[in-house]
Amino acid sequence: MMARIEQEKDRLDLAPKKFNMWLFIFTSFMLFAAFTSGFIVYIGGKGHGLNVELPHVFRYSTAVIILSSITLFLASREAKRLQFDKQRLFLWLTFALGLAFCGLQVYGWYIMAYKLQVYFVNPNAAISFVYVITGVHLVHIIAGLLVLLNALRSSYRNKPQVINIYKMEMTSIFWHFVDIIWIYLYVFLLLNQN
Repeated sequence: MMARIEQEKDRLDLAPKKFNMWLFIFTSFMLFAAFTSGFIVYIGGKGHGLNVELPHVFRYSTAVIILSSITLFLASREAKRLQFDKQRLFLWLTFALGLAFCGLQVYGWYIMAYKLQVYFVNPNAAISFVYVITGVHLVHIIAGLLVLLNALRSSYRNKPQVINIYKMEMTSIFWHFVDIIWIYLYVFLLLNQN
């Protein structure tokens, strides 16, 4: 009975933190909405889009981040089933896929700058929007990797299950958000590349 009371107390103490996460996500969503709105206003005045084809590596990074959401979903499912070894395995896979996404994004910038000769500062500010949008998203991915590491650290410690599930929920909320935002941004940029 006492353990149940402690779990309920832990659950109540964690609720405001989850609300803060939702506020952060809303704020981040508004930031990306502002970037895409600014992009639309800019290209609307110029009458053209990027005038460059996005690197194909962004397709691969999109597939990688979708796969990472699947592995995180599996980690959450295994946490609820008390299969902690499988939870850790899927968390590590999600982390590795997140790192792969970062590497692919940086490689995409390399292709844009050195192969396509499309630099951050140029006469077409739409290109600069691509760097800014993908760069800010990459910062969110790095934050997501830190959240993943926090969930991993917690899974290796002997924490109450309510804490483990809470950390998995917070990680899932954040990671799935950055996944959905990337899909939106990538489709948005694809539709405006010419």
